[in-house]
Amino acid sequence: MKRVLLTTTSFQDTPGAHQTLLAETGWEIVRARGPLGEAQILEQVGDVDAVICGDDAFTRRVLEHARPRLRILSKYGIGVDKIDVKAATEFGIPVLFTPGVNHTTVAEHTFLLLLALEKRLLFHTDATRAGAWKRQTGHELLEKTLGIVGLGRIGKEVALRARAFGMQTIGYDVYWDAAFAAQHGVARAAALDELFAAADIVSLHTNLTPETRGLVNAQSIARMKPGVIILNCARGEIVHTADLVAALQSGRVGGYGADVLDQEPPPADHPLLHLPNCVVTPHIASRTYESVVRQATAAVRNLILAMNGEKPLAQVNPEVAVSKVV
Repeated sequence: MKRVLLTTTSFQDTPGAHQTLLAETGWEIVRARGPLGEAQILEQVGDVDAVICGDDAFTRRVLEHARPRLRILSKYGIGVDKIDVKAATEFGIPVLFTPGVNHTTVAEHTFLLLLALEKRLLFHTDATRAGAWKRQTGHELLEKTLGIVGLGRIGKEVALRARAFGMQTIGYDVYWDAAFAAQHGVARAAALDELFAAADIVSLHTNLTPETRGLVNAQSIARMKPGVIILNCARGEIVHTADLVAALQSGRVGGYGADVLDQEPPPADHPLLHLPNCVVTPHIASRTYESVVRQATAAVRNLILAMNGEKPLAQVNPEVAVSKVV
């Protein structure tokens, strides 16, 4: 019997058609609660044919240990920075993923974080729950400039919602969609420094790459407006944590709203968890019933197609041939 390791918690915890689709395959499903680090993953692989993974550490060492039985990695979601795609390609392991399934809910979550910061939501709800009647003065979004770093699917959805709030938008992306930008009034920044200088709020929606790791740091923060709000629903490592903490403490950065951290789950003493001008959620921006079912169903469909030797819906390394698993 084919054995499949399933590590994604939202897949397992959310009822829906994806559960039925996976059960109907008749495969043996081995369940674990991710995201798993390298040592944890090493204990799970070696005798599985495929994995439906989340943000688990599929390093070269893990992939070597999983061979030769491991034939397919089906990523639940779009971020593959935790997978050594180069090694997977070298070993002939197709890496599948699910683009286009979570952009709506992540864009909505971005505005949840922004509104929570600008309206001082946590201060007011905490004070009221404690029996106090304390008030602080917040800010409107109207006519503020939102700088969007990465105008892909999620960045575009953020731009649409920003315009609905009456905001000005400026974007930066290497692959610029001129038609979308013209239709929805998104100004193009020729360089990141131009965006940083213009934006009241900087929202990160770019992939984690060697070029974007630590993109927000002391030097780039110095080019931003004093009191800038920074939002991060992409990857925690895009931000240099120590530099950001110093800027938040000094007031140079007015607030930070994040769904991701450089350590997940974070240690109890992680500095971004204890600053009053920080709002952090536990990597759940795409965790809605609607989005989970879309992502999970796509991940299962990808896996079924690949296991049968058919072309999957989306593959990170299409140069690796998909062959039937028998």
